[in-house]
Amino acid sequence: MNRLALRARAGAARVTDAALGPRQTAVIRIGFSATWLLFLVREFPHRQELYGPDAPWSWNLAEQLVSDNGAFTALLWFRGGLWFETVYALAALSALLLLLGWRTRTMSVLFMLGVLSLQNRSVLVGDGGDNVLHLMSLYLVLTRCGQVWSLDARRAGRARAAGAPGRRPPDRAGPVLWSVLGLFLAAVTAAGRMRGEALVPALLWTVWLAQALWWFTGRRAGAARVRLLLDVVANVLHNAALLVIMAEACLIYATAGWYKVQGSRWQDGTAVYYPLHLDYFSPWPALADLMSSNGTLLLIITYGTVLVQVAFPFTLFNRRVKNVLLAVMMAEHAVIAVVLGLPFFSLAMIAADAVFLPTTFLRRLGGWAARARARLPRRPGRPRREGPPFGDPPSGGPSSPGDAESARVGFPA
Repeated sequence: MNRLALRARAGAARVTDAALGPRQTAVIRIGFSATWLLFLVREFPHRQELYGPDAPWSWNLAEQLVSDNGAFTALLWFRGGLWFETVYALAALSALLLLLGWRTRTMSVLFMLGVLSLQNRSVLVGDGGDNVLHLMSLYLVLTRCGQVWSLDARRAGRARAAGAPGRRPPDRAGPVLWSVLGLFLAAVTAAGRMRGEALVPALLWTVWLAQALWWFTGRRAGAARVRLLLDVVANVLHNAALLVIMAEACLIYATAGWYKVQGSRWQDGTAVYYPLHLDYFSPWPALADLMSSNGTLLLIITYGTVLVQVAFPFTLFNRRVKNVLLAVMMAEHAVIAVVLGLPFFSLAMIAADAVFLPTTFLRRLGGWAARARARLPRRPGRPRREGPPFGDPPSGGPSSPGDAESARVGFPA
């Protein structure tokens, strides 16, 4: 009984003391924000036809659907092209800043609003990857995804290196950003624009108030215990969201695999042949013809796809087998991006798969990036910054994966 109690205590301490998987969450932050940003850039010439006021899915149809299902979209707050262009630009800007890791807590919220606003405005636009991005944008808000490989972590590291113990350098950007967004949120809420389900408005107000409390307790010497409690709550939310992301990825593959098992075309090994001969999914007809001309190859790909998708959730208990299947699935999505012309679906799935990447590989990846960055030419007179770039904790420094985030100055990013 004592041994069981000790294990339970150790497990609870692991969940509450640190935000687990800092590199994994950084990778999925970078992956999903890059996927959304690339999509917005590619569709910039066609944005009016996809999401604008004059889109085929008209304003009245969108408003009727939103009133029925309670979905959130800021594009229906105001009519006119100016508001649409503003929302589209802010969606792209928030994706870029989240990719760089600047004020990641705030940018993750704005990133979520951009994804929901555009996708719920025109529900017929997408290729399957939009559903994954839709869900993951909600989960990212709850994660501490700026602990490493971000401008926030870099700023926190510099503050720790330059600041005296017990002193915090002034933070002007955080309070200004918090004040502007709070005023806008209050104005929109008072105007009655927050229609539909209460999930998104409640989440927005909760995050806004939590940031205020985080800033206040960080500047009051007597509020150390409250600050510690907030840090524990943030760690628990992060770890729970990380678990949900992993479960979501497993559920996607498990359901896809088991549905394929029931299809006659997947059973006889010919399912891959048909999309290769659809004009919509054939950006490279010669490449599609080359693949479809080999019946053995099509059979291997068809059965292999089903086997990998069904087996992957069960391989999480075996690290080596899991890593092999993970590499196979990422390679498969890369092939789908090229052969079937579905780049954003593939990028979204690869970003979701990245949550299972081993920490040793991500450490090496960070080391390769650091060495590549060190070889870049520097401007004359600019001092070389000591320590590893991208916000990785320095060797011999704090070992907790949550140290970089808990030491952050100003508002929680």
